[in-house]
Amino acid sequence: MRTAVVVGSGAGGAAAAHALQGRFDVTVLEEGKAFRPFRTDLRLPERLKRLGLLVDPRLIHLMFPAMRVRKATGGTMLVTGHGTGGTTTLATGNAVRLDLALRKLGVDLDAEFEELARLVPTTTDHRAVWSQPSRLAFAACEVLGFEPEPLPKMGRQDRCHGCGHCVLGCPHGVKWDARRLVAKARSLGAKLLTGWQARRLIVKGGTASGVLAVRGSEQREFRADAVVVAAGGLGTPALLERSGIRCEPRLFVDPVLCVATRWPLARQDHELSMPFAVRGERFLIAPYFDQLSYFFDRRWRPRAEDIFSLMIKLADAGTGAVRGGGRGVELRQTQADRERVAQAVEMCVEIFARLGVPRRELFYGTVNAGHPGGTLPLGGGDASTLHPSVLPENVWVADGSLFPESPGGPPILTIMALARRVARQVAAA
Repeated sequence: MRTAVVVGSGAGGAAAAHALQGRFDVTVLEEGKAFRPFRTDLRLPERLKRLGLLVDPRLIHLMFPAMRVRKATGGTMLVTGHGTGGTTTLATGNAVRLDLALRKLGVDLDAEFEELARLVPTTTDHRAVWSQPSRLAFAACEVLGFEPEPLPKMGRQDRCHGCGHCVLGCPHGVKWDARRLVAKARSLGAKLLTGWQARRLIVKGGTASGVLAVRGSEQREFRADAVVVAAGGLGTPALLERSGIRCEPRLFVDPVLCVATRWPLARQDHELSMPFAVRGERFLIAPYFDQLSYFFDRRWRPRAEDIFSLMIKLADAGTGAVRGGGRGVELRQTQADRERVAQAVEMCVEIFARLGVPRRELFYGTVNAGHPGGTLPLGGGDASTLHPSVLPENVWVADGSLFPESPGGPPILTIMALARRVARQVAAA
C-alpha cells in the first residue's frame, strides 16, 4: 500500500488523515503531546493574578502546555494549540460554513460538508445554558435590528456543565474537537506519533521522499509516497520555508478585541462561549469571556464572575507575514481594518447602551488572534487541483494556509471540508 505522512493533527490534519487512511498507510506527525484539558480550578491562576504574578501571556504554557501564545509585531497575541487536535481543542466549537471565497474560485465543497454533517454532531439548541446577560444581549440585538443568530456548536454543547473551560479544553467531552477524527483514523489503521516536530521536507528533483523530523535529540526521516502538510496557519508556512518553498508574504489572523463591563454575577466565565453572533461587514460580534484578557490585562479588574464581554472578531486584510522559518510574525492593520473595528466598537456600545451600560463604564481587552492563514492562497490556476504550483508534485497543503482570504469567522468546519477535498486530490494523483 502507498504511504502518506500527514504533518499536524488539528482540523486539517485530522480530516485529511481520516479521509486518506485505507487508500494510504497514513502516519500523522504531531509536534505536541497528547492533549490534556486544563483541569485545575481557575481560582488558582486568579490568586496569582491578584498577587501580580501573571505578567506575560507567553508564559501560559507553563501552567497549560497545550496552549502557546506568541507576540507578533504590533503587540497582537497569537494563540495556538500545541498537542493532538491542534487548536480545535481550544476553540469554541463553532460549526460554521464559510467557503464563499472558495466557491468564487470554483471550489465546490458541498459533498465534503455533507460528509462532515454525518461525522460531526452539531446543535443550535443550547439557549438553556446561556447566561442571563447573553439572553438580554440577544434581545437587545434583535431590537436594534442586528439580526443575531445562535451559533451551531460541534458536539453536545446543549449539555454544557458550566465549568468555564471551553477554551481550555472541555473536560466533560461535550465539545467536539479534531481528536475524535484522529481516533477514527487510528481505528482504521493510521499511526499517530506525538512529540515529533517536522523540520523540513526531503525534496529532490521536484518530488518529496518524506519528512525530516526531530524529537528531543532524536532525528528521523519519515519516508512517504505523499506528504500532506497541515501544521496550521503559522506552522505550515514555516515548514515550507525551511524546505526552500516560498510562500506568499501575506497572513490573516482574525484579530479579536473584547469590549467589556462590570456586571455583578454575570457568570459569563461559566457560560458556553460564543452562544450567538451578529455579523457586520467583515466582522462579527459575540458574547465571549476572554480568559487571556482577564488573567493578563490589568484593565480587567473585577472578579471573573462580575464581567460581561462582547467579542469583536475582524476578518483582517491579510497584510501580515511569517518570517524566518517561523521565528517571527509580522502584522499590520490597514486603514480599512481600523475603520471596521471602530464600526464594530460602536455597535457594541449600542448593545451595551440598550442594556443600560453607558460608554464610560466599558473597558477593552488585549488584542489576540487564533485564526491564522492565507500564506499559500489558492488562485484561479490551482483551484481545480488544490495544488499550488510552488509545491513538489507529491506535497499538498490541507489547512487555512490555502484560503484566498480570511473567511471572516470560525474556520474549523471549512478547513476540515477543504482538507477532505485535498485528500481526494491526493488519492487521485
